[in-house]
Amino acid sequence: MYLLQGKLSAKSGQKKQLSTILIEASHLVSTAEGCKLYLVSQDLNDTSDDLYVTEIWNTKEDHDNSLKIQGVKELISLAIPLLEEMPQKGQEFQILGGYGV
Repeated sequence: MYLLQGKLSAKSGQKKQLSTILIEASHLVSTAEGCKLYLVSQDLNDTSDDLYVTEIWNTKEDHDNSLKIQGVKELISLAIPLLEEMPQKGQEFQILGGYGV
């Protein structure tokens, strides 16, 4: 299994709008082949405009194919102007096991 953890920094005052777009994206990819999890979160102890996206997929290829789902690229184009900076490549993990997997 493939896990991707990414951090997105919104421009000041844009965190709520960005989270709305990311949550909408989660609904689009939820039915994609191999999608196990797509979560949007924020750190409870951090007042910054940072958001985190955690994704679990059967394979990296399933994740890559999710970008072809109708509407995903449109949501990306709406999110980009809300970002303080272009996101760095997220952390990639191979899941070895554990509860819930």
